[in-house]
Amino acid sequence: MPKPIMPLWSPEELAKYLGVPIRTVYSWNYTGTGPKFCRVGKHVRYRPDDVDAWLNAQTVQPGGAAA
Repeated sequence: MPKPIMPLWSPEELAKYLGVPIRTVYSWNYTGTGPKFCRVGKHVRYRPDDVDAWLNAQTVQPGGAAA
């Protein structure tokens, strides 16, 4: 059975999903601190699995230690 196709997210959709301003997403792209992204022609797109992996890596334990 083929793997279901997951839609790619635009920067605007990522910003809405994470609840951050779109400028923050563009800043992450510029500095390389955000989730991995793909270029589809001139468009930037995000795989939901890459976003979730990046988000999990951002988790901090109480007291400041990384998870």
